[in-house]
Amino acid sequence: MTAQGIVGQFLSLKEETDADLLAMQCGDFYEFFADDAETVGRELDLKVSQKSSHGSSYPMAGVPLADLTPYLKALVERGYRVAVADQYETESGDLRRKITRVVTPGTLLETSRADAQFLAAIVTGRSGGLGLAFADVTTGQFLVTEADTVEDAAAELYRFSPVEVLPGPDLRADDETLSQLRDATDASFSLFSSDAFAPGRARHAVREQFGESTVDSVGLDSELATRAAGGILAYVEETGAGVLRSMTRLRVYHPSDLLELDATTQRNLELTETMHGDRSGSLFDTIDHTVTAPGGRLLREWLTRPRRDRDELARRHDAVESLASAALARERVRDVLDGAYDLERLASRAASGSADASALLSVRDTLDILPALADAIEGTELADTPLADVVARPDRDAAADLQAELDDALAEDPPKTVTQGGLFQKGYDEELDDLIERHESAKSWIDTLADREKRQHGLSHVTVDRNKTDGYYIQVGKSVADQVPDHYRQIKTLKNSKRFVTEELEEKERDILRLEEARGDLEYDLFQDLRERVAAHAELLQDVGRALAEVDALASLAAHAAGNGWTRPELTEPGVLHVEAGRHPVVETTTDFVPNDLHMDDERGFLIVTGPNMSGKSTYMRQAALITLLAQVGSFVPADAATIGVVDGIYTRVGALDELAQGRSTFMVEMQELSNILHSATEDSLVILDEVGRGTATYDGISIAWAATEYLHNEVRAKTLFATHYHELTSLADHLDRVANVHVAADERHGDVTFLRTVVDGPTDRSYGIHVADLAGVPRPVVDRASDVLDRLRDEKAIEAKGSGSSEPVQAVFDVGSGQMKVESESSERSNTTGAPQNGSVESAAAVASESTESPESPESPAPAIDPETEAVLDELESVDVNATSPLDLMAKVQSWQSKLEGDE
Repeated sequence: MTAQGIVGQFLSLKEETDADLLAMQCGDFYEFFADDAETVGRELDLKVSQKSSHGSSYPMAGVPLADLTPYLKALVERGYRVAVADQYETESGDLRRKITRVVTPGTLLETSRADAQFLAAIVTGRSGGLGLAFADVTTGQFLVTEADTVEDAAAELYRFSPVEVLPGPDLRADDETLSQLRDATDASFSLFSSDAFAPGRARHAVREQFGESTVDSVGLDSELATRAAGGILAYVEETGAGVLRSMTRLRVYHPSDLLELDATTQRNLELTETMHGDRSGSLFDTIDHTVTAPGGRLLREWLTRPRRDRDELARRHDAVESLASAALARERVRDVLDGAYDLERLASRAASGSADASALLSVRDTLDILPALADAIEGTELADTPLADVVARPDRDAAADLQAELDDALAEDPPKTVTQGGLFQKGYDEELDDLIERHESAKSWIDTLADREKRQHGLSHVTVDRNKTDGYYIQVGKSVADQVPDHYRQIKTLKNSKRFVTEELEEKERDILRLEEARGDLEYDLFQDLRERVAAHAELLQDVGRALAEVDALASLAAHAAGNGWTRPELTEPGVLHVEAGRHPVVETTTDFVPNDLHMDDERGFLIVTGPNMSGKSTYMRQAALITLLAQVGSFVPADAATIGVVDGIYTRVGALDELAQGRSTFMVEMQELSNILHSATEDSLVILDEVGRGTATYDGISIAWAATEYLHNEVRAKTLFATHYHELTSLADHLDRVANVHVAADERHGDVTFLRTVVDGPTDRSYGIHVADLAGVPRPVVDRASDVLDRLRDEKAIEAKGSGSSEPVQAVFDVGSGQMKVESESSERSNTTGAPQNGSVESAAAVASESTESPESPESPAPAIDPETEAVLDELESVDVNATSPLDLMAKVQSWQSKLEGDE
């Protein structure tokens, strides 16, 4: 085919796919042409050539056939969807090409991700609710659920962290919902045929894949979840990933089975990555001591999907306890696991037809770990524990049979490609053994030919070799070339030698080539059959892989518990949270940590936490959340003792950043997070509030914090820890029966402040913000001036404002009633007869202007009558000295006046 014809075929195939790039096989290379070549060259630093033919020039970049996989992976991980067109020969001998697969982020098998690689689908219903499906093509996991709200669906997206999302047809037209879901994940969103999400087609696809009995037994009765699952199955089939057979098990889960963790809470608690997006410093990074990739993947799954089932959690706690107390046995278990490969992903590779001989050897070696692990447990303290039950779960006999078959079949050091022979051991197949014997006999004849020719014809300097151009040849030095026998036929003259062939050598070469081709074809057929049998055992491999991963994750939790003095928590009914000498699981590994107790129950369910800045309030509250979460993971916890009531959710509001691109300020984000908590939390939840209302004016903020506290206490009744610098809120402990005050102690002597980081009962009225400013390096004049201002505001409610160059004294008066600052000078008192604002005033100019432009009542209009109740309120208002009344007392008076005016009193 001409160059123009190749490019034309490339462009024609490109029109058939909506993929971003097309890799088309041309002989021993995959080539990218035109704009695709420029893109690939730029992204992967490949050389781009300019090829000319018949007056046309076009860019071209290529990679060797055997090297396509790493380049595909690199392109997909950069966000490109890549179509692959393979070459085939027609019956007439013509070369044609067709697209055989489209590789996308969610269908890439050769991933470098240690974590799960989920492909997600989401559909919405007209009557509300959303259906979600999650499939990991690399491991065969397939999960479906239904969410009641968009916020719930976003939380699930954040939990699973998919790499690609397929939005259903109705969702694509809902910009607001789609935007909310995009905010919860970094995944790429791919449009796919609407027909795949149709109820009837999706239902048929799910039942075809998993079987009628399976679908019925797992209770998949949600049409929305079924539609999402059907969309994924159709997408995986159409993209040609070839892994549908590895998706053997459908799991329906309900968010109510899990501890609720919205996306905000998962970020705030830094479960798998820090606020800066780093794995280092996260909870997962701290407690992950797994020795296998599947074990780490499962541990991450447990952290992001804590359980509420106390029986399952007790089973995990039993296993961790037995492993933590049996150090020698635990280390033997971990040593055995250290050689395990990722069976779940190997099963998917076998199902897709991409597993080579080395991959099947990895399957063999990992299956051999199962009995070794059983032996490591038997006869130790671990023998009668849940750990032994985990190891006994897979079908040991079937695993042993498959392991033995692979052990009998494969050579120990097979070639990297599966088409060149040398894959199998002698004795595996009689026909193959016969071909190998004949091939080796022919090769032996060739290997001894040089010595025979020397002896027979008295020649020296004779060698026999082979290359692609000449095939097999006899090479003789020029000094004796004239002595060769007549049946030698010269084929080439070199500088110091000549090359010859004979009819017998040519015939033997033809025999060897026929035997090599026959051997290669037979070995490839045998290997495909063997790989097919491995693929047929995908469910078994997944069972074994999951069991090994579970042992690894449990051993990791035990190793961390034993090495850091963690203790087993006692799980009880909701409502109780008692922790003795609790620590933050991450912070304790980086600094000398001061442990603290925490006691909450039905009578002490709301703690207002006060204390200095930087003293540890946030750490104290987050460690409460993390200790609760770890207990519901099945882990031990960082404390001397802990009794933890199982919670249905953990909700946090820890701080907010502007999201200006979405039109949301810091305060708006804060209020949206607070709103979500007030709507979502229940009496069985744990709520962590680290400052509420700080993003607005002081009295607005106090009012919001006050009202939120009352609502959480009276209506929601969730266990709550609320850190605040609004010290006025501490008086709520005198009025709300479940509210108590605790504070982080500080020692102040001779002007020096020491943060003790010890939490004690009772309130505090100091935040030591100026001390923190000093620690942060704020210039000394500013710190000193701030201290002076603070003292004056406390004692006199007034300060003298310093001007820049003016000698005239300026008096700034802080009105605690209004929360405003009024600035006046002697000249302004003399000249400001109209009430207009003067330079330097911090009063609202708009408010003054409003007062100055109010029209007086017309003398013809009679003043409205004032009833006695209103007149009494006005008299009280006139008599109040706002400068001598505390903000809380003032707010109480306002509430009393409102009640009187509304007739409630």
